[in-house]
Amino acid sequence: MKGLLIVVAAPSGSGKTTIAKAVMQRHPEILFSVSATTRTMRPGETHGKDYFFLTREEFETRIAANDLIEYEEIYGNLYGTLKSEVDRALAAGRVMLFDVDVKGALSIKRLYRDDALLIFISPPSVDELRRRLENRKTEDAATVERRMARVAMELELGKEFDVRVVNDDLDRAVNEVNALVNARIAGIEQLEP
Repeated sequence: MKGLLIVVAAPSGSGKTTIAKAVMQRHPEILFSVSATTRTMRPGETHGKDYFFLTREEFETRIAANDLIEYEEIYGNLYGTLKSEVDRALAAGRVMLFDVDVKGALSIKRLYRDDALLIFISPPSVDELRRRLENRKTEDAATVERRMARVAMELELGKEFDVRVVNDDLDRAVNEVNALVNARIAGIEQLEP
């Protein structure tokens, strides 16, 4: 089978990580793309599983060596995707799922075109998004405001994705994304000789 990149992106608080994890549970054969970041590790996170946690100097060395497909500074931290991991998955005919920011998703699409399926997870409303961010209590009020300041831009860029899924009901959204993944994998398998 030809490799496939499934890219899930959304504004913070839209449920993209929850949806990505649910799809991964249904598809244990799919590889998860672990991003690199300079942000500090949160409780319960593991280096190499949730993120590759790098110092800013280590990250900048990776940038200089062209080791990243995409990277961006968000909220004062650098985030990026290691090119070697993606190329290895595609060469092996594997399916890889990404949980990245909106700009990173579009960078992946520019580089990998037909090998990438971009799925934008949209919140039911901006007000609901704010409520979710405040209720999860992982950021202070200033961080919530920085995240909210990006929402209009992220919603606009989401229009460039292959598919948009509104997360107004988590089970329905997970089922919809899972159905998209199943259809794309089946389509690739049918193309194989």
